[in-house]
Amino acid sequence: MSLADKKILLESFGKHIRELRLSKGFTQVEVSSAMKRDQQSLQRVESGKINPSLNYLIELSFALQISPAELFNFDYNLDSL
Repeated sequence: MSLADKKILLESFGKHIRELRLSKGFTQVEVSSAMKRDQQSLQRVESGKINPSLNYLIELSFALQISPAELFNFDYNLDSL
């Protein structure tokens, strides 16, 4: 997987996280507060700037009140990976 492909994947994932958060009616501040993290970390995930750890993702799923599996239920182009 190229660096460009990884960037696209992280951006797609971040967009999905943002959509999940908004569909629940939560702000970044509310979610990051529930995770006991700073809002900027969630902003970086949603913008695709960082690759979050497994622990972060578990905390995020609890804060969003969804299953961890739902975090990974998003569309991306498998052919480019």
